[in-house]
Amino acid sequence: MTVAVGIGLMEFPFDSPAGYWRWVDLCEQGGIDSFWQTDRVVSREPILECMTAIAAVAGRTKRLKFGMNVISLALRDPVLVAKQCATIDLLSEGRLLPAFGVGSPAAPEWKALGIDTKGRGGKTDEGLEIIKRLWTEESVDFDGRYYKLKGASISPRPVQADIPMWIGGNSEAAIERTARVGTGWQAGPETPEQAGVVVKAIKAAAARYGRAIDEDHYGAGFPFYFGREGDPVLDRVRESYQKRTKRDPAGYFAVGEAADIVQRIAEYVENGVEKFVVRPVARGDEAMMAQTRRLVEEVIPEVARRWPKPPKKAAAAE
Repeated sequence: MTVAVGIGLMEFPFDSPAGYWRWVDLCEQGGIDSFWQTDRVVSREPILECMTAIAAVAGRTKRLKFGMNVISLALRDPVLVAKQCATIDLLSEGRLLPAFGVGSPAAPEWKALGIDTKGRGGKTDEGLEIIKRLWTEESVDFDGRYYKLKGASISPRPVQADIPMWIGGNSEAAIERTARVGTGWQAGPETPEQAGVVVKAIKAAAARYGRAIDEDHYGAGFPFYFGREGDPVLDRVRESYQKRTKRDPAGYFAVGEAADIVQRIAEYVENGVEKFVVRPVARGDEAMMAQTRRLVEEVIPEVARRWPKPPKKAAAAE
């Protein structure tokens, strides 16, 4: 078992860019596995553009892995996305964890940009095929319903020979998409029990395709807050979450002490999840640093103790 804890951002909660970079440095130095930026193009709240953000983080760090959680591929040109991913993977020496999804029909981009939500699944499927082929083939011809290519190519290609392709979503189509082409699955707002149902469905679907996804490539995420119920910042974030998603935040946010956060991780692990993207509930530089520092100092060591990583295989003797 390889349980890994990454950290994610949606809104930009910092007072300044300097505060953001202090926080990135803490993640890099503190043993955080990976950083994930939510994809949002249109918003009234301050949210970083995901591809630009992870490219900047790639230049700031040496160890930290990073990805987009998850990019709405139906809103993006797949050739450009393939090129962006390849460039970031090259310059970071293979630390990119690209993740793709269809995108929620409730997202503001569709209406603001005048894009019909119908067909977004088909566009995503075609986009995934194009990206995968551009990463591995010298020249790509493609004649689809939504995209047509003739002799398309990108160079350089990703450093990772088997660059991962994480897929998000819990619909039947997303399950089939993950089973057919994905190398990992990233949950959205699923509870541990809901995530477990999706994991089992993906495994069954993958078996029908003659494929298997690594056990440590099933992921989930949740917001965490070191503090007490009723704290104003927690109430504000929960209210915003409920308004945005129309979902009940109860049972999704992990609130309390380190033991409460580790217990939430354990609940997901019991349901077949080993990769985590946890999001601090905080506003301002110092609050973000304080929440993340406690994650680094109290949760990460306990996760390593409770779920020790298997030893690396010794090199074969010559």
